[in-house]
Amino acid sequence: MTLEYPMNPIQALDMQIDELDAKLMQQAQARLDQLTKPLGSLGRLETLAKQIVGITRQAAPRLTQKVIVTMAADHGVVQEGVSAYPQAVTKEMVANFLRGGAGINVFARHVGARVVVVDMGVAADLEPHTDLVSRKIGYGTKNLAQGPAMTSGQAYAAVQAGLEIVEREIARGADMIGTGDMGIGNTTASSAIAAAMTGAPAEDVTGRGTGIDDATHARKINVIQRALKVNRPNPSDPLEVLAKVGGFEIAGLVGVILGSARARRPVVIDGFISGAAALIAVGLKPQVKAYLIAAHLSQESGHRVVLEHLGLHPLLDLNLRLGEGTGAALAMALVDAACKVLTEMATFQEAGVSGKVT
Repeated sequence: MTLEYPMNPIQALDMQIDELDAKLMQQAQARLDQLTKPLGSLGRLETLAKQIVGITRQAAPRLTQKVIVTMAADHGVVQEGVSAYPQAVTKEMVANFLRGGAGINVFARHVGARVVVVDMGVAADLEPHTDLVSRKIGYGTKNLAQGPAMTSGQAYAAVQAGLEIVEREIARGADMIGTGDMGIGNTTASSAIAAAMTGAPAEDVTGRGTGIDDATHARKINVIQRALKVNRPNPSDPLEVLAKVGGFEIAGLVGVILGSARARRPVVIDGFISGAAALIAVGLKPQVKAYLIAAHLSQESGHRVVLEHLGLHPLLDLNLRLGEGTGAALAMALVDAACKVLTEMATFQEAGVSGKVT
């Protein structure tokens, strides 16, 4: 079965994503090589600094307004018994985000980031809140093990919502974007996306999610295999994959990633769910990859497969598997540090320090 959608949202928006500024990156490398340290001794921080220069087109970048977009939605596939937690937790955790009591709130405060909480499709009516962005596409997706998770129109609307949300935040001054998620069942959807987009077997991309036991893990693998067989998502059509086996919050994050890259903002992607969104975004626009910073390596087995497929190297490996944007928040501190190496560290000449004997 092939899904038909009225238009490709990327074409509809006439989206152009620029290449990084190679000349400025060369200049950044030249300065990095002159700093008071052995050549290349700050390793990936130097690579990261050069990437930020290329993304922002600023020779001395300062990223002062960090925003983490945490999108929440529910998944019909929870009917298959793939999670250790009930679906009600999605709604309850959104309330926790808004109270400031979740892990993402703690880490965001730690790094000076603002959290934007978005209802993309929680399976309940949420109480209005000044800090809640409501872009509900539906009350959760359908069961992907029985057919498409959403319609093509819903997938389009969710991507568009993500684009609009990040555009609004950038207009308010956001200069570094992080991605986060909440949704019971979303590791199942992400595993299905990972299998479809990378060609990896379901068992290689299916982890323990919320901490499921062996029997539930085996059932989860079977559910993903059934979803792939029933839906036959075409990896050459990322929007079809998204609609058939994705989630509303994953689709929203696709829009966030695309919109950030279009606006020349670095995108710090969190864990497995954000990685699934990145697979779709890069599938739609390969130029997006240059704007991505992989925050960490999740404990979810599929995340390594996703990052290797994208050619991204995570900054951190802390055995995290919480989601919400927690890893992205922590990695933002490293992005800050990389920029400060370039802008605050003295060169040998500036410091009056003798250089390497040649």
